[in-house]
Parts: sequence; C-alpha cells; structure tokens
Amino acid sequence: MDFRKIDFEDLSQVIIGSTVLSVPIAFTEEAWNLSKTIPFLNLGIIVLLTLIFIGLYAWKGIFQGKVKNRMATYIKRVLIDYGVTLIVVIIVLFALNKLPLFSDPLIAIKRIIIIAFPASMGAIVVDSFDKE
Repeated sequence: MDFRKIDFEDLSQVIIGSTVLSVPIAFTEEAWNLSKTIPFLNLGIIVLLTLIFIGLYAWKGIFQGKVKNRMATYIKRVLIDYGVTLIVVIIVLFALNKLPLFSDPLIAIKRIIIIAFPASMGAIVVDSFDKE
C-alpha cells in the first residue's frame, strides 16, 4: 500500500469495518438513551479516546511504527478513518430513523459520537488487514 494516498480498497475496508460494529450498537435502546443523558465533557472524552485508539492502532497496525517521516500522512489517515466512520454511523442511524438531526440536533450529534466510538475500532482493524 502506498501510504501517501488512501485508495478505494482502504475506504471500503473502513466502511465495512465501521458498519460491522455500528449496526448492532445502533439498534440498541441503551445507545439511544445514553445520547440523551451523557454530559458534553464525557462526550469530549469519548472523541479523544476514539482518536487515541485509532491513532495507536494505525501507528502499529498500519504504519508498523514507522511514522517519523510520514507524520502528516499518519494524521490524515487517522482523521479520514474517523470521518468515514462518522459518515457510516450517520447513514446507519438515518436508515433506522434514529437520527433526529432537525428535531433535536444535540441528541443526533451525541448519538453519532457514541456509536462511532466502537465503530471506529472495527474500521481501523479491518483497514489494517492487508498491510505489509
């Protein structure tokens, strides 16, 4: 894999991995209810943990610890993987009619972030399957 670009195979792996873990969680009432009660501080911690976990796994699993001369590519990879995961979660929640984007946007955003946490783990793991 050329680390300077993210190709269709990489994107499809992220999409598949994030879908595998977002679908079962998106169907749970616990995730829906948690999005109504979780404080913003905790939500920020979830985003931070998500980025740290994606970053650590990408560091070792995709880049095999060889990030020194490719830091910009590494950061781009982490952000793109998280962004694609967020899009997948949005689509899944929309399909389930559990994305109150216009009626209650704060709940929608919280729901997306909560479900994207485990979904991003699936995304980065599947993304690393065919690396050197």
